[in-house]
Amino acid sequence: MNTTFKSLAIAACAATFIIGCDSPSPLVSVPIENVDSNPLKVSALTDVQERAWSSKDLKSDTIPGMSVEKTYREILPGKNATPTIVAVIDSGIDIEHEDLKNVIWTNPKEIAGNGKDDDNNGYVDDIHGWNFLGDIEAEQLEFVRIIDRYDTEFKGKSLADIPAAKKAMFQTYQKAKEEHTQKSGEAAQGKQRYTQILQQLNTSHSAVKAKLGKEDYTAADLKTIKDPSPEMQNHIGFLTQMFQYDSNIPAFIKNIEDGVDYFTEQLGANLALGKNFRSVLGDNPYDINDTKYGNNNVIGPEKDGAKHGTHVAGIIAAQRDNGKGMNGVANSNIKIMALRAVPDGDEYDKDIALAIRYAVDNGAKVINTSFGKYYAQNPEWVYDAIKYAAKNDVLIVNAAGNEGLNLDDPTNTVYPNDQLDNVSEMSDTFMTVGALAPKYGGEMVASFSNYGKSNVDVFAPGVRIYATTPNNTYEFLQGTSMASPNTAGVAAMLRAYYPKLKASQIKEIIMKSGLATGTSVIVSGDPEKRAKFSDLSKSGEMVNMYNAFKLAELQK
Repeated sequence: MNTTFKSLAIAACAATFIIGCDSPSPLVSVPIENVDSNPLKVSALTDVQERAWSSKDLKSDTIPGMSVEKTYREILPGKNATPTIVAVIDSGIDIEHEDLKNVIWTNPKEIAGNGKDDDNNGYVDDIHGWNFLGDIEAEQLEFVRIIDRYDTEFKGKSLADIPAAKKAMFQTYQKAKEEHTQKSGEAAQGKQRYTQILQQLNTSHSAVKAKLGKEDYTAADLKTIKDPSPEMQNHIGFLTQMFQYDSNIPAFIKNIEDGVDYFTEQLGANLALGKNFRSVLGDNPYDINDTKYGNNNVIGPEKDGAKHGTHVAGIIAAQRDNGKGMNGVANSNIKIMALRAVPDGDEYDKDIALAIRYAVDNGAKVINTSFGKYYAQNPEWVYDAIKYAAKNDVLIVNAAGNEGLNLDDPTNTVYPNDQLDNVSEMSDTFMTVGALAPKYGGEMVASFSNYGKSNVDVFAPGVRIYATTPNNTYEFLQGTSMASPNTAGVAAMLRAYYPKLKASQIKEIIMKSGLATGTSVIVSGDPEKRAKFSDLSKSGEMVNMYNAFKLAELQK
């Protein structure tokens, strides 16, 4: 993919402002009402509903949430849970956040601050996890790294000049060069367009703000300006157009500024040839046995850079009912292990493989992987780690991706995955999650969400999810990056309350206990492109925590 799922969600959001596996034994089914008979919710969500919509119940609230609140209210009272660790492999986590600090995993075998590897696991003072990136924040995309790595060897040659053993890589190199040309051009145009809009926004906003005497005005306020000069008429006309994209101009200016920053970062780092951000670590990223690198700062060099990981962690397990911010899916029995391995760019296969193995070796029962890319130089290392997790009874919950692509198309292979082909899987403890929007009906699949009858397992809430962000703040973010931790939270709770169930059983329970519907939905955000919701994933279902617990009760 173009970049990490985090950046993709930002880019997609910004663009909208300008451009209109089988179990050994079958599970007993749980009776589920046909949700197609439910009335559609046509009124807008209240602020309270919007901040917690993913926890709502489809039947009672007509919102396609996961029935989390109903589970806590009707099933969990009087039940005991086993402490369970969820590893979050991401951009870093603000472990000091007011809503997370009490749910962060602490390594019981390590003595903080003594500079020793007390548990002899190869990581010194790994108190809350490990940072495989050191002080790296920005990074190239994988296809840019491929160009840099092979340019000297392949530049100016044709396929006929390449030895048989290198032909596949040569073709990947050629594809990477084509994509680089395309993406660099698009980023340059995007930056230019956003910069021009921002300049005009600032000019017009300043003029109208001075005229009206207030910062936060409405489209209706613009009409109250009497006898505007030709210049003021231009400002009014421009801002009236901008009100079509956002009802708050200062907030819109901030979004456009974010867009400029996004394209600037792409051109200066993600798409920049000849950069070696990895050099500060001193390792060889193409040697899986070179493991002595990174540090124990799981937040990262800057808290702001941990925004994505902090949000993901909060969705899973932000402390419930403490009067702060929001409630995570999971309660205080769940602890978050922080593994920083996803930069602002594409992750290295070695970092992900080692992070998965660290999580497994240190007791995680669920691993959340809200990241991905469409090129990989060493996918076999990650595949081996996925198999290692399966062998050790660990469930991996993975984001499907944000490009609105059919992952069953072999040209759309996304990494990580567990696919041997479009039918067989290498692991029965790896599940991939697509994203739902809060409006039940034809628009309930997120416009950006990838899908696939074979390659996506379930769908869960992923649009405008309110959760923790660094420095004790909270924000709405969206992406399959948010749908994955919603599902991981459900999985963690099942593992905590039904510890005798295997990871493979937890996966199957989640897939077989969701809400099914024959509703026809818009795919990839294109009104002309529709499909039955049941055809967009292997289960054809929406994750539902209440039903998952009822089904788990039958299997314990």
